[in-house]
Amino acid sequence: MDPQRLTDTARGLLGAVTRRAQDAASAVIGGSDVDELLQDPLLVTSLERYAVEHGEPLEQVREEAAEHLREMAASHDPRATRSWDKLGSWIMRAHDVLVDEEDIVRLKALDREHSLALVFSHRSYLDGWVLPNVLASRRFSPLYTFGGANLDLPVVGGLVSRTGVIFIKRATKDIPIYRLTLRAYIAHLVKKRSNLAWSIEGGRTRTGKLRPPVHGILRYLSDAAEASDGPDVYLVPVSIVYDQLHEVAGMTAEARGSRKRPEDLGWLIRFARSQGGRLGRAYVSIGEPFPLRERMTALRAAGNDTSQAVERVAIDASHRINRATPVTTTAVVCLALLGADRALTFDRVLDTVEPLARYIRDRRWPVAGAASLTDKSTIRRALQELVASGVLTVFDAGTEPVWRIAPEQHLVAAFYRNTVIHILVERAIGEVSLLDAMTAPDGTDPERAAWERAKALRDLLKFEFFFPGRDAFEEELRAELALMSPISPAAPGTLTPEAARAILDTTDLHVAHLVLRPFVDAYLVVADRLAAAGDSAVVEADILDEALQVGQQWELERRIASAESVSLELYKTALRLAAHRGLLGGPADAAAEVPSQAVSEPGTDSDGDGAEASGTAYLGEPLGARRAAFLVELQDVATQLDDIARIEKNRRSARGVR
Repeated sequence: MDPQRLTDTARGLLGAVTRRAQDAASAVIGGSDVDELLQDPLLVTSLERYAVEHGEPLEQVREEAAEHLREMAASHDPRATRSWDKLGSWIMRAHDVLVDEEDIVRLKALDREHSLALVFSHRSYLDGWVLPNVLASRRFSPLYTFGGANLDLPVVGGLVSRTGVIFIKRATKDIPIYRLTLRAYIAHLVKKRSNLAWSIEGGRTRTGKLRPPVHGILRYLSDAAEASDGPDVYLVPVSIVYDQLHEVAGMTAEARGSRKRPEDLGWLIRFARSQGGRLGRAYVSIGEPFPLRERMTALRAAGNDTSQAVERVAIDASHRINRATPVTTTAVVCLALLGADRALTFDRVLDTVEPLARYIRDRRWPVAGAASLTDKSTIRRALQELVASGVLTVFDAGTEPVWRIAPEQHLVAAFYRNTVIHILVERAIGEVSLLDAMTAPDGTDPERAAWERAKALRDLLKFEFFFPGRDAFEEELRAELALMSPISPAAPGTLTPEAARAILDTTDLHVAHLVLRPFVDAYLVVADRLAAAGDSAVVEADILDEALQVGQQWELERRIASAESVSLELYKTALRLAAHRGLLGGPADAAAEVPSQAVSEPGTDSDGDGAEASGTAYLGEPLGARRAAFLVELQDVATQLDDIARIEKNRRSARGVR
């Protein structure tokens, strides 16, 4: 379809939607809910208490609450839903949606008796159409979806509210009555046994991997579930992943410093137009649901306060989303080409993908569409589709075609690669830890050295990835060790330097340099800028600007392995870690209280393993010395990743593979 026809189609559909919205404008959105809620004992009591504590007239407080309710209240109007779905079907034309129907059958059984709270991964604006349509087409109970108020567009927003979308503000710190009202509205929906859905990340990921969870809605929901005497609310993790997405290029441009354009009607038209080319499938996978009230009760019994319990529930849900996320062929192809950072022949791509496919099979990770990752036609089709979308280029004028990442497309390829990266992190940490066992000095326990390195890496990357608690983490590492090589020692305490070397030399899959390098290199840039500041306090915005500039310089100098390490998203996470370790100086280090993504299992202590050692070992030293130590720590890890890359290169050379 030519661009003008696309524009006309978009405007026509939006015009129909807008007319329907204008027809409905005189109706009060969720009017009965607003009236009913204003009489709700929970809200009445909360507003009365607020009025007394703040010395404000009760009627004024009630009027503000009513205004907030009118903004956020949603309803389900069949005509509005049909209009919005018609636009959604056209906007979704780039993808076919694939759902595991067995998951749906199990979830439908829960839907008959319980409220479902679906927390989904958020990689695209399309998610807002995908999940509601999947459930509605299978006759689930009506779904109320929380969305950002930035998407409450003029005229259209009123219609969208009539399809079950609850628009909420993100910044509510200075609007206490808004928070009271939202809490009461969520409790009201739970009382009515409504189904709810929201992105647990609070916004779209810019890197492809799951972001840290946001706790606000979950906190209000858990309070409502605990206060209810009805059936428990089931928290349902949902993974939504795509073969490719048209909007990734825009998100990655933001990661390189471009300013995000605000959402408006013009944005919606541009977004609709951009979905023209076919990009494969969208995969919806349901993780293991769990009862929220029951989980909160167990966590409280284990000594957690409400905030700690909510945090652990959020992390658990995120773990389950990751566990449900299928491996796409796009992701493994991008992993192979990003790791090489040069052009590869088809056989060389297969040579990288095949051991990874065996590993995925052995770990029983789901594969999107049940595709065979060792099937040549499957890999070739993925290469062709990535060339068609501009992520890869192919040169076929020589003796055989070779593929490589296209210029300025490293962050796009990394986005797709990162949808699968969570399955490889423990493996990568295990590989690096074996290096410490190999080089353990005489008189020291090699296994202890490996375990200390693993804990240090877990601490270093805890704001980047979701890690289990100490015991589960150790079990994961032992499972990885067993998969690496048939000669891996089975019993604890039997790892020797010689065994560690033999494992690394004989395994057919090394991933540490592929998986960890982009993050370590990005952290190195930030650590370098902090070390250069000596003992002086720093401004985060200034450090981010410097890091972007220095990162681009280091990329040109080949001091970092790839352009994907020049990323504001990675630099921001590195600064969170630095703040957590007290390395920013001044008020910025208050960010040290931000919870990490490493969390213990229910019933255990927070970590209990000394994993914070690298963050606290230098607290008695001057700020400049601690920053320098942080830089050295990262340089040491980067050196170890070079060692793993060298071992992999030697393995390939021994097999006659370039």
